[in-house]
Amino acid sequence: MAFAIKVAISDPPAETLVLPAQKTMYGGNRIAPGDTVFVFASEHDGGQGLIAKGVVLSAEAVARTPGIARQTPRVSVTIGRNAPAKRRLGRSELRSFSDWQDGRPETELNFKFYRQATNKIAGLSDQATAFLDGYF
Repeated sequence: MAFAIKVAISDPPAETLVLPAQKTMYGGNRIAPGDTVFVFASEHDGGQGLIAKGVVLSAEAVARTPGIARQTPRVSVTIGRNAPAKRRLGRSELRSFSDWQDGRPETELNFKFYRQATNKIAGLSDQATAFLDGYF
C-alpha cells in the first residue's frame, strides 16, 4: 500500500526524514517499513506541496496518552527519499477538485490533505498512487 504525508519539513533536500508522532487519518496508521510514501511539505508551514517520493524505513505507533478519551492515532516514521518531485502539486493545483464523489485522484488528495488543514499521514488508493507516480 502507498501513503502520503503532509508535514512541516525543516530540511526539504534531506536524504532521510525523521518525523516523530505524526497524526494518522484515512488508514495512515497502517503505514509500515517498506511502504511507498509521497511527501508533501505543508504550505501552512512554509512548504510547497509535493516534494519527494520515498520508502518507509521505520514506523512505530505512539502510545496513547492515558485519560484522554478521543485521540488521533500517531506514528513516528523515518523516510528514505528516493526521488524528488519534477513538478509542483499543492493546495493551489488541487483546490478546484472539490466534487467529493467524482472518484478522481486529484479529488482524493484534496479531500484528504486540504479539506482539513491538519498535517497527517493518509493511505492512498491505487488511482491516487498512479497519479502521484506521474510527478516523478
